[in-house]
Amino acid sequence: MVTQERKRNQGKDWALKMMEFPGGPDGFELVSRFCYNGGSIAMSPANVCALHCSAILLEMTEEVAACNLLRQTETFLEGLFYWTWSEILTALKSCEALFPTADSSGLVYKLIFSLLEKISANSGTPLTSATLCPSSSSSSSSPETSGLMRYSSTKTSEASKPCFGREWWFDDLTILSPAIIEKMMKALGAYGTDNRNLILTRFLLYYLKAAGQKPSCCGGGNHGQGKEEYGGLADTAVYGVALMGRTAFSCRGLFWVLRVVSVLGLSRECRQKLEMLMGLMLDQATLDDLLVSGHNGGAYDVNLVVRLVRIFVGGAEESNASSLQRMKKVGRLIDKYLGEISPDQSLKVSKFLGLAESLPDSARDCFDGVYRALDIYLEERTRLCRCLNYEKLTLEACKDLAKNRRIPPGIAVQALASQQSKLQIRTNVADRHATDQLLTRVKGAVPVEHKKACPKLLDEKEELKFNLQRMQNRVMELEKVCREMKGQMSKMVNNKSYNNARGVSRLC
Repeated sequence: MVTQERKRNQGKDWALKMMEFPGGPDGFELVSRFCYNGGSIAMSPANVCALHCSAILLEMTEEVAACNLLRQTETFLEGLFYWTWSEILTALKSCEALFPTADSSGLVYKLIFSLLEKISANSGTPLTSATLCPSSSSSSSSPETSGLMRYSSTKTSEASKPCFGREWWFDDLTILSPAIIEKMMKALGAYGTDNRNLILTRFLLYYLKAAGQKPSCCGGGNHGQGKEEYGGLADTAVYGVALMGRTAFSCRGLFWVLRVVSVLGLSRECRQKLEMLMGLMLDQATLDDLLVSGHNGGAYDVNLVVRLVRIFVGGAEESNASSLQRMKKVGRLIDKYLGEISPDQSLKVSKFLGLAESLPDSARDCFDGVYRALDIYLEERTRLCRCLNYEKLTLEACKDLAKNRRIPPGIAVQALASQQSKLQIRTNVADRHATDQLLTRVKGAVPVEHKKACPKLLDEKEELKFNLQRMQNRVMELEKVCREMKGQMSKMVNNKSYNNARGVSRLC
């Protein structure tokens, strides 16, 4: 390549560019050291993958020279079975920078196979899905996978036992890229819809949780790993969760799963599967479970809760007594949720109504919870009136405010009172003007502007007094209705106590 480039430029300044060289400049330096060191270099699990992929790209075979680089790396990799756990992880980690070449050459699969052997040898439960999947799934596996399946299927049937704890190898594998983890899941025949293994499902959830805490997952790091790279693994985990269902995951566990996978490019289909499972178990949820962070500026994901309620209502049977109790339990839960989200300033009226009306009337024995949530919701909106300076409102705007039924009566009274005090000041000024007018009249001169100002101010004052009196009457009427309701409630309580006492006396 150098000779051809030199001839092409005929002695001029030139440079040789080798695009997508395995390992980049570091990989090229390793090969250069091998060539300039008489065909030898110290190999280790940290550099053997880069040397092997470089030797494949540069065709450094035995036909070119005896004991060439490709032959040496293959000999070194033959001792893979004797490598330690950390050495295999180091080699796999080094494959991330040269994944296309390492994957196409079969090197990644060899390292994964060795890694799985270490896990199976030091665990009581094998990672194969052969004992959990139907035989049809193994028949469609690739030739690479079939060897692994034959190896793993010789283990005991302990894989069918559910494992709820964290395995010892979960933490170590979180350093690997999603491409390598995806390759491992495919090698085990548990990728996508083929995932029927509880241990692998729990590992994926643990891995995705750790990945969601990395800055590179949200913004793309040096290798451009964004959340879209984790989408396949997120879907695989949800398929496993949906298959296990409530036998392995509680309602709270399902909400935790949703929080983990929803930020990692989960597909719409898998999200619907997970929400369907959550909705059918909604009566087991708590208020903390429902408080999922919202999107697009909202503090809470109200749309999610509405969808879950609709799923629950659609799957419930009202004729069944136990179903009715579950429905009422969900009703109490939703009322608590409404009270929690009502102070949110970004909560739209349509969402509040949609959630409050998503349950049938049979789900609530009383609507006190909805009323309290509504009271908080309206109180928060009333605070918007703080931005008004009532004294700087015009009389027309103040009159419109007093007639506006969307404004609480107390706010309207304050505005009218402020307007009255403002007019009182103006009236005092008018009185002084009237006095000046009288004195001026005695002197025989009356300004025209004073004649016009006094009647106008007096008319405004009278109209304002009328509006204020009307608002005060409205407040008094509301207070009267409130007293009457309290009296009726007291009579009902007394009558009930009297009837209970009579019933006790009859029994005696």
